[in-house]
Amino acid sequence: MNVPNIKTERLSIKLLEPSEAGLMTEFRNMNKQHLTRWEPTRSLEFYTEGFWRMQLRFAIRDFRNGESVCLTILNRSESQVIGVCNYTNIVRGTFQSCHLGYALDVSHEGQGLMCEALESANRYIFSELKLHRIMANYIPGNVRSAGLLRRLGFIEEGRASSYLKINGRWEDHILTSLINPKDI
Repeated sequence: MNVPNIKTERLSIKLLEPSEAGLMTEFRNMNKQHLTRWEPTRSLEFYTEGFWRMQLRFAIRDFRNGESVCLTILNRSESQVIGVCNYTNIVRGTFQSCHLGYALDVSHEGQGLMCEALESANRYIFSELKLHRIMANYIPGNVRSAGLLRRLGFIEEGRASSYLKINGRWEDHILTSLINPKDI
């Protein structure tokens, strides 16, 4: 399978190479405070270049093994990380599904960039990986995520109590999914 290298009008979306770990480290450090309320508690090591060099190696390995597609959203010149969209827990067999998680740089919110990125990345997941379902879940108070997923066509399927441990607390989540349009 070809390594994804997706271009949109304003973005470049790809697997980062370990040699580009500095870009991810900068993104994570710049957005540490902004993303804390939406993510698991992070160790101090999470914000280091060494950690990201290793994580990016794992991401390439997991992509090659068909386990995940951890994409980095960059500006067109690929000089700055704008966000991430990670398709993880890929299950084949009768399920043919994955989970989607994403994060956007605080200074780029409200510009439609995550919607632009996910429209293209979701197309890649459906056309290249031939998955049937992408599942995305959000904390009920996350109005931005709720609106984004609705705009992308995700359908609410339920609510899970105490679903994920986010910022040190077990949080309920709204469960949504998007079905491959070629399968409908």
